[in-house]
Amino acid sequence: MTDTPRSTPSLADLDGRSRAIFREIVQAYLDTGEPVGSRTLSQKDGVALSPASIRNTMADLAALGLLSAPHQSAGRMPTHAGLRLFVDGLLQVGDLGAEERKSIETRVAGTSRNINDLLSEASSVLGGLAGGAGLVLAPTREAALKHVEFVPMSATEALAILVFADGSVENRLMTAPDGLPPAALMEAGNYLSARLKGRSLTEASAAIRAEIAERRAQLDEAASALVEKGLADWSGGEARSLIVRGRARLLESVEATQDLERIRMLFDDLERKEDLIALLEKAGSGQGVRLFIGAENPLFSLSGSSVIVSPYMNEEKRIVGALGVIGPTRLNYARVIPLVDYTARVVGRLLDGAKT
Repeated sequence: MTDTPRSTPSLADLDGRSRAIFREIVQAYLDTGEPVGSRTLSQKDGVALSPASIRNTMADLAALGLLSAPHQSAGRMPTHAGLRLFVDGLLQVGDLGAEERKSIETRVAGTSRNINDLLSEASSVLGGLAGGAGLVLAPTREAALKHVEFVPMSATEALAILVFADGSVENRLMTAPDGLPPAALMEAGNYLSARLKGRSLTEASAAIRAEIAERRAQLDEAASALVEKGLADWSGGEARSLIVRGRARLLESVEATQDLERIRMLFDDLERKEDLIALLEKAGSGQGVRLFIGAENPLFSLSGSSVIVSPYMNEEKRIVGALGVIGPTRLNYARVIPLVDYTARVVGRLLDGAKT
């Protein structure tokens, strides 16, 4: 059973008593995962109110849409709107202690210098310390290019050979425009080699497209079509990798059947990797930690989960990926928010020393 809010509430709608009781209910729920009753609250230190007075205040908070009762005789628990109000206005976010910072540094930095291993360990560390599942969106390949060459494979296909400045080589089969002569393949390769040398595809693609659109590129129509086709095929780089660690941990605190059903739906959410990648990319486009609670994001409308995400940056201070934690809405936000933020900074600092 849930109560329907009249409008989106704010702290200004709450008097001192309501704020104090609301804070106690939310904190108790985050600690135990259970609804909180008026008698339990009346017995807490610092709450000098009778159960009847507390029930009246709880009813007012429910009318505002901040609390709900899962069962007719149960206590109250915060709604998603209530959790959002608590996080935005009442939550006191702490800082990580020196020992915890050292633990994160040691575990993440202690992996091999392979980027995938580093990111996988970061995901495990996040999930373990936060009590949820860790998520890490790996960066796209951004290495500078040295040379591009096109080789005809058939009447309709060409092989693009991309030589990167770090010595690695990638071969990408692509569909060639109809009637493409061999001379156009060489012309397109020479053009891209000159424009891309020392720059990544992401850095140079917009300028190349603009040059072609404005007809400033010294290319014939066939070569221009091949270049544009290549940029379109390569613009997303390789498929972005999503690393998820700690699914089993989500089951550790499950007691009630209702919770088990929500965890099952959360597992279904975790399998929708394209949607999760889109969410992390969206969150990673801004600065700082972002928090999505339950139905605030359509992906979690059924499981009622929360996700806390932060972007991480390379040494040029450019955002290249995102990481975070996903779990039930009763995550310890005061602890997880600085945990995600600090782990993102550690990953960004170590990323440039790791190898692909």
